[in-house]
Amino acid sequence: MIDGDAVVYCAGAFLTTFGKTAHGLVRFTERYRVRAVIDPDCAGRDAGAVLDGRATGIPIVADLAAALQAAGGTNGPQPCYFVIGIAPDGGAVTPAMRAAVREALEAGLSVDSGLHEFFSDDIELAGLARQRGATIRDVRKTPPRSELHSFTGGIETVEAVRVAVLGTDSAIGKRTTAWILAHALQHAGFATQMIGTGQTAWMQGARYGTILDSLINDFVAGEIEHAVVTAWENEHPRVLVLEGQGSLMNPAYPGGFELLAAGRPHAVILQHAPARLEYDGFPGYPIQPLPVQIQAIELISGRPVVAVTVNHEGLDAAETDAACHAITEQTGLPACDPIRHGVDAVVETLQERYLR
Repeated sequence: MIDGDAVVYCAGAFLTTFGKTAHGLVRFTERYRVRAVIDPDCAGRDAGAVLDGRATGIPIVADLAAALQAAGGTNGPQPCYFVIGIAPDGGAVTPAMRAAVREALEAGLSVDSGLHEFFSDDIELAGLARQRGATIRDVRKTPPRSELHSFTGGIETVEAVRVAVLGTDSAIGKRTTAWILAHALQHAGFATQMIGTGQTAWMQGARYGTILDSLINDFVAGEIEHAVVTAWENEHPRVLVLEGQGSLMNPAYPGGFELLAAGRPHAVILQHAPARLEYDGFPGYPIQPLPVQIQAIELISGRPVVAVTVNHEGLDAAETDAACHAITEQTGLPACDPIRHGVDAVVETLQERYLR
């Protein structure tokens, strides 16, 4: 499914939550071979080492020229995609981003972007792409309404176990955990498909899904249902892992209810960052306590939260272990850090309850 080699643009953002698209592509993608990440703030370092403490062989460089040199030198194979790895609030294009995209198109690279502001609507950039034989894919462009689906109840024909990965905040690691869980279930012998719900999951190669925040609200439930039903009809997996968006009680990015309502999950995994006390980007808005968030999810969905997965931001290894232990003591649920611990505990719980 590889589309081609790619350079990921993340200038000034790789060390922030705004770099979450780049983070996902460094960790895993079946759509591209990532050859370099652009962020002058981290230039000279390995992207995986910066992100997770594990080298991936993907260099972080200062600019496009350095990225092309790192990827193949002057005579080696060159990347063919320039991927926007920044996901800022509002998805707006900055002058620096536009200049970077223009430079990439001049070099003949095609551009993939998940921003809300569309490069393909920029007359100059669209013309430049045509001149250079390149393409611009704005992943968040709303599909034609004639192609959108309304909820039908067809979800009830799906026999796969459905597991939703929700979170207590936005940009907290839901997608990463969903992929890790999907791969772990597959490794354990359960045919599994990921249902992506955002632009990064598409960029990582999710075969089924929709991009929720590109949709008109009337079609959100129908598009979730359609993705789940299509995956079931085409693949007949044992498990479907549904990627959550935002968080149920987030004041700016409320999300999760649509997945509970339309995806009809049998179980919920809740992603939580113990050291994060306020909603990301919104000082003064405290994150509600974990038990309250669990209670809200279970009340709305009528289905159980069966495990808590931990984002270790701000915590060292010992503190992460202690946080997981404290969560289990507080909630009675298994808790683990998917990056540091893996998700065996989650897989075991799902096996015991749903996969016998």
